[in-house]
Amino acid sequence: MPAAAFDVSLPATASSCVVFASPHSGRDYTWSFMRKTVLNEHAIRSSEDAFVDELFECAPQYGAAFIKAGAPRAYVDLNRARDELDPALIEGVRRVGHNPRVASGLGVIPRVVANGRAIYRGKMTLHEAQERISQYWEPYHDRLQALLDTAHTRHGQTVLIDCHSMPHEAMDGVARAGVRRPDVVLGDRFGAAASGDVVDRIEAAFGDAGFIVTRNSPFAGAYITQAYGKPKIGQHAVQVEIDRSLYMNEQLIRPNGDFEAVQKALREVIKEVALIGQSRIPLAAE
Repeated sequence: MPAAAFDVSLPATASSCVVFASPHSGRDYTWSFMRKTVLNEHAIRSSEDAFVDELFECAPQYGAAFIKAGAPRAYVDLNRARDELDPALIEGVRRVGHNPRVASGLGVIPRVVANGRAIYRGKMTLHEAQERISQYWEPYHDRLQALLDTAHTRHGQTVLIDCHSMPHEAMDGVARAGVRRPDVVLGDRFGAAASGDVVDRIEAAFGDAGFIVTRNSPFAGAYITQAYGKPKIGQHAVQVEIDRSLYMNEQLIRPNGDFEAVQKALREVIKEVALIGQSRIPLAAE
């Protein structure tokens, strides 16, 4: 089993209402897990948001909390509801209605990684699936909500930046000829998960740093954005998808020659986003 469900970095001074999170960058692929998969150590990482945690880990320097997953996405997907169980993978689970994510093998316990490659030879027990949820999914979400609650109490509002990466080809269907393809997709579930002024500030921060930004197409936000985006009570959630090819070799899953430049540009984005709702008088972190 992965050693930890999550890792949290808190700022020395909690001056920002923003919480940055990376739920898909976990890479603790344990020996016991690798024994169960038919994939090799490289292929199992294909659905991981590799290095996203490194791109956003500077957030505490600007007064914002940062939480990242410990368990890999292929082991348990933190961006799915706990009841998105796949009957094609988990014994004793009944199909209830049609859930396209579950049907495609991308439930809370994934059946496949990128390009539909199967992770396992057969099925797993419902007990094993529930253990993964109780030991990794629940602690991560409990801590994430606690971070948001603390920020909301201190600042009167909170903003969750849910950090992800997307394959370069993900934009093939929306890119237009003669127009530079988007580098970043912001997902606010078409306004349901965050107020317009918050998303405007985030988009402007990316734009000022040189990134081409679009909203909600092809990614409008999944479970986390839906569950935590409650703008009516001052809790906003925005999913950020960054083109992996900007900073990594997607085939080798290694940082490319532009990694440090992208990391530096994102530092400016993070610095600006962290200013949203910032207190006039910074409060010391617990």
